[in-house]
Amino acid sequence: MQAESQSVILIVDDNVDILYHLKVLLEDNNYVVKTAVNGRDAIKLLSEIKSPPDVIISDIMMPGMNGYDFFEAVSNTPQWNRIPFLFLTAKAAPEDIRLGKMLGVDDYITKPFKREDLIASISGKIARNNKSNLIDKEIKQLLSSLKIQMQPSISNKDQQFLCLTMVYWNDITGPTVKEGYPSDENLPFSINTIGKQLFHAATSIYGHDKITKSQGILLNIENIKNKGYLFFDSFPTENERYGEKQYMLSVITPNLSYFSSLKIREILKEISEKVKKNQDWDIKEYWGKILEILSVDSGLFHP
Repeated sequence: MQAESQSVILIVDDNVDILYHLKVLLEDNNYVVKTAVNGRDAIKLLSEIKSPPDVIISDIMMPGMNGYDFFEAVSNTPQWNRIPFLFLTAKAAPEDIRLGKMLGVDDYITKPFKREDLIASISGKIARNNKSNLIDKEIKQLLSSLKIQMQPSISNKDQQFLCLTMVYWNDITGPTVKEGYPSDENLPFSINTIGKQLFHAATSIYGHDKITKSQGILLNIENIKNKGYLFFDSFPTENERYGEKQYMLSVITPNLSYFSSLKIREILKEISEKVKKNQDWDIKEYWGKILEILSVDSGLFHP
């Protein structure tokens, strides 16, 4: 019988010997282990079990459905896309590692591997995910216990001033606004100017080395009397000074609460995953999703 404290690990690998040795290793470290021999079987297993695993470890080269396709399927399924995902593979060439990280996996470990490195990666991912889930749960309980009546963050007349931008860092020119919606003529400020200012301000405080991992910042923008939520991320590239292309997604709005920013963060993370995978995304469509969050079910509250 599974103890409450035991975390569940799903291992996907077509090599039955590796599956066996990993299963023994992880069970010796008090994990419950489930296995599948390819991505297709893993998806079937995920669909059948009551609760999703705490971590997925997958090989890349497998028959039926390879690791890349399996990761894409997991990433595109709402009930699975928050499960920490690790590639454990013999594909150790630098370009393979860069591709894996660019796709957005939580870790990329090459075979042969050190047992302590694998265990450390798994325990770290579980701890971080548990902390995130606990915060989500506490916020939901708080809102429920206070019987909060939610009010829109922005009024109908202020909706026209909501702005979504994407800024890339360039080693020669500095921050460059790549996309913005709506256009400047519909806003009381310049998208190009404010986008560059926000990127410069954030990097001057946190440093370029601190914005290489996805993270968000909620702040007041005093000079334009607005609120802003900045989301930084990056993907590997050899053509930049820092070894990666750094970018910022920002939402600028007349009003923005902490609770609204939690939902907006998920929208920006979704955009960021598309950016890292070089997939098309429609800035107007995502602007509309953010507007819906601010206009309908989150924002200022009154107990």
